[in-house]
Amino acid sequence: MSQLILVLRSLVFMLLITLATVVWAPLCFLFAPLPYKQRYYWTGRWNAFVIWAAKVVCGIRYEVRGLENLPAGSAVFLSKHQSAWETIFYLCHMPRPLVYVFKKEITYIPFFGWGIALLRMIPIDRKKRVGALAQILEHGKNRLASGLSVIMFPEGTRIAVGEQGRYKGGGALLAVEAKVPVVPIAMNSGECWAKNSFVKKPGLITVSIGKPILPDGLSANEVMQKVENWIESEMRVISPQVYSDKSKLKTAA
Repeated sequence: MSQLILVLRSLVFMLLITLATVVWAPLCFLFAPLPYKQRYYWTGRWNAFVIWAAKVVCGIRYEVRGLENLPAGSAVFLSKHQSAWETIFYLCHMPRPLVYVFKKEITYIPFFGWGIALLRMIPIDRKKRVGALAQILEHGKNRLASGLSVIMFPEGTRIAVGEQGRYKGGGALLAVEAKVPVVPIAMNSGECWAKNSFVKKPGLITVSIGKPILPDGLSANEVMQKVENWIESEMRVISPQVYSDKSKLKTAA
């Protein structure tokens, strides 16, 4: 497929989601009085539309492996993070409401931020690291106790394809203190929707859900090491062409 066609398809996609955002965000305020699960569902229809548009317009398909690994109760999900695609996808395609931990500045974004503010997410100030961790633990345990699940990206930011960020332990610590399982997720969205790239490429994104890791008798560091080992090993399964030479794996700063 020529670069021009990719650019044109990406432009159409961007125009569609911009229009959808402007239309849908004000409607989200009508959902505010609804019970939480209904409010979450209807707000997430924007996300469902974006994932659908990415498939139809840009040819970005997806498959989910390991749905049988999802625990029945609350859990902390720790996911690989390569693009904006998964932040959109998880909210509308997981079989339960998820609570995101994200930087509070996102709530200031017109339209998009307004919709996020209506959900029970956990906004944090990343400039205050100690305070941010305390917020994650306090609000995270509250959300888990109420039957929700928390999802975090332990590498902290989007990591380019083929690279590995430093895994941070906040999510593992939350799971240990709340005594809930950790569910690792590997995915390769960056191969189609690259970090900071306007052009979207057609292809198949694989979302692979690992078996729950029980925190019983483990420290947060031990839990996180298990998460990191599983995710990075699984990345080589779902993207063998990227990790064909394991000895040359790049590590992001």
